[in-house]
Amino acid sequence: MHTIIFGSDHAGFGLKNILMEHLAGRFNTIDVGTHSLESCDYPNIAGKLATEVLALKATGILICGSGIGMSITANRFEGIRAALCANEYMARMSRMHNDANVLCMGERIIGVDLAKAIADAFLGTEFEGGRHQRRVDLIDQQTPSHQPS
Repeated sequence: MHTIIFGSDHAGFGLKNILMEHLAGRFNTIDVGTHSLESCDYPNIAGKLATEVLALKATGILICGSGIGMSITANRFEGIRAALCANEYMARMSRMHNDANVLCMGERIIGVDLAKAIADAFLGTEFEGGRHQRRVDLIDQQTPSHQPS
């Protein structure tokens, strides 16, 4: 069973928990935090998630208020391709064409039903490879490592 690693700050805490429940039973799930509504710093959570995704060769789902901060932070890690998705089409394309391994969403941007549909689309779509693999390789060649030492 594939592993999905979840992370959120306080602004994404509610949606993270809903999505974890929605995907339970279909995937192994790991929650790297936050574990309360107390204010926290999203870069710390995104960093934990990125590290775990890389170590376990897993898929990640990050949620904050807008999804923007999480996606910016996660993409600083070499090997992470985090996609901020606001609809199912974006989720499918990020997987099919970009081999995204982290889905980012904003709890303050999308509703629960749409978030579930986006997660299902992202997790249910395979990377097409071919000419898209060449492009992913080009991204990796042009992206210096930003991973903290």
